[in-house]
Amino acid sequence: MAIEDMLKQLNDLFDKVGKFLNENKESGFQGSVEAGVMANRIEAAVTRLSVKGSVYREQLKRGSAYPPDHRLVHNLQVMLTLRADLQDGWTETVVELIHADTYSDYLEMADALLAKGYKDPAAVITGTSLEVHVRALCVKNGVTIAVAGKPKKANTMNADLKKAGVYDGLQEKKVTAWMDLRNKAAHGDYSAYDKDEVGQFIEGVRTFLMKYPA
Repeated sequence: MAIEDMLKQLNDLFDKVGKFLNENKESGFQGSVEAGVMANRIEAAVTRLSVKGSVYREQLKRGSAYPPDHRLVHNLQVMLTLRADLQDGWTETVVELIHADTYSDYLEMADALLAKGYKDPAAVITGTSLEVHVRALCVKNGVTIAVAGKPKKANTMNADLKKAGVYDGLQEKKVTAWMDLRNKAAHGDYSAYDKDEVGQFIEGVRTFLMKYPA
């Protein structure tokens, strides 16, 4: 299957998920059967468009036991990461070389979701943008992104970028705090942060992408 066709499938599905979120902005989607259906469709698409043993399929497994609404948010994060990789050229090592101008579109999506009251998907999308950009900064600056064939964790790459002098300790602490918020959103700990914090998260990451281009 051509990459263009793969992207079309993911874009179409993303539009459907966005429509679902918009239609349920008043009533919410906790416990919704439709949320489970959307989560299943994302899982099917990611599985269909990725290879066996890929990090995408492994990430899907981590969210398999979540309730439908949490699994939808988790699977959306995985799908956006896969789509970003495909847009930048899916190499054999699946190195995510995402640039700030590309990810500004995702941050705009996060802004739109937040404005409609969906702080949790907004946090997930922003966190995905951040993590992929941190990886891209590592690639740009010659910092390894894997150990013994396994991808480094985002916080490890963040610390390595500080050690390499790409940015200082203050920026490292900011990225660590952002990663913590992203992890809470991805794992369903929605009460641990509020809408204002997500808004600050989006603006902070937007400034970070501009200040440290990859």
